[in-house]
Amino acid sequence: MQQTIIQIEQGETRNPAWRMAHPVNFELRDGEHLAIYGANGAGKSMLVDIITGRHPLLHNQAKYDFRPSQLPYIADNIKLITFRDSYGAIDSQYYLQQRWNQHELTDENAIVTLSSGELRKHVLRQALEQKPRVLIIDNPYIGLDVTARQELTDTLKQLISNYPLQIILVVSRKADIPDFITRTVVVENMHIVEPLIQFNRVNIRYGARTILQNFSWTVQKGEHWAIKGPNGSGKSTLLSLICADNPQGYAADITLFGKKRGGGESIWDIKKHIGYVSPELHRAYKHNLPAIEIVASGLKDTVGLYAKPSKEEKESCLHWMEVFGIAALADKAFLQLSSGEQRMVLLARAFVKSPQLLILDEPLHGLDDANSIKVKRVINDYCKDPDKTLLMVTHYDNELPDCIDNTLVLSKN
Repeated sequence: MQQTIIQIEQGETRNPAWRMAHPVNFELRDGEHLAIYGANGAGKSMLVDIITGRHPLLHNQAKYDFRPSQLPYIADNIKLITFRDSYGAIDSQYYLQQRWNQHELTDENAIVTLSSGELRKHVLRQALEQKPRVLIIDNPYIGLDVTARQELTDTLKQLISNYPLQIILVVSRKADIPDFITRTVVVENMHIVEPLIQFNRVNIRYGARTILQNFSWTVQKGEHWAIKGPNGSGKSTLLSLICADNPQGYAADITLFGKKRGGGESIWDIKKHIGYVSPELHRAYKHNLPAIEIVASGLKDTVGLYAKPSKEEKESCLHWMEVFGIAALADKAFLQLSSGEQRMVLLARAFVKSPQLLILDEPLHGLDDANSIKVKRVINDYCKDPDKTLLMVTHYDNELPDCIDNTLVLSKN
């Protein structure tokens, strides 16, 4: 069983002045390296104070398991480094011109002559001398140029490969989240935002072939992801795990819509949040029903319709068919439509219940230029809603809508 180093369940501080907007649920597991991300004033520092035990909790105390460390106290095992500007607050005697008046420096404060990158390495060395189990770094990249940023990232990567050390970075910009981070904790308005999708070191194999190996990934509500990679890199497998179609998902460490897989939820509990279209789904539709009933099947997450839609449901179906410019096809038999028309019907099906998560696998496949432009416009308009999340698979960058703000690239193992 994977070791949980820090666990906080429904944590609420004794002092009301230091409470988050909601009780805190937080977990750090062995092998994880986290980014705590949020805007200025979102509550990141307050969360860090709770994690480090600076603010005692009212009821449920935080649980710590720092093995293999033998150090007895929380403060010994968790070290916090804060960089507030290029040179930090070295000591209370530092003044504006001191760096340039080296004749006035003593051995104790000569550190102010170091460059920003050198300073960070010095502070890291000091912290590591105390052999912490968890190292929290606030504003790690502030004031660093491109070269120094990369050097710091390389140093941190080397540390986690050489020591039993978990790193937590506290950042205010997504660009400051390096690639070795396995999970992002988002803080907004003094509370932790639950991730919509979270994979933690997931391994998926078919026989001797490994599709996903130690795969970690977090998707927050409102993000819009492009998923890229060559054929056979695991894109379809990844989507099947999210859509609860892959039985290997039950044995993997996957959290969807705030619930861990295998916790008793049905596949329909998951699918009700998802609108989905893919070439595989297109091939599966062999039912020669009126197009509007194909769209309506998206309300029940079925392939084919097993109950007639209500009046309200039919109105919703017609609305989305109008959005995609295919209202005239409503009563036409699905199998008599062209391939491109069928794809537009299935796209309307994906949108019909206004899902929280929209998964579009090669959505423009087989569409002409006019329909491709129309679909991209619909996607962009839909994703203006901050509660809507998009995952889109395509091999062509020119098919991506403007709303895309994150990219996942998978490689073939």
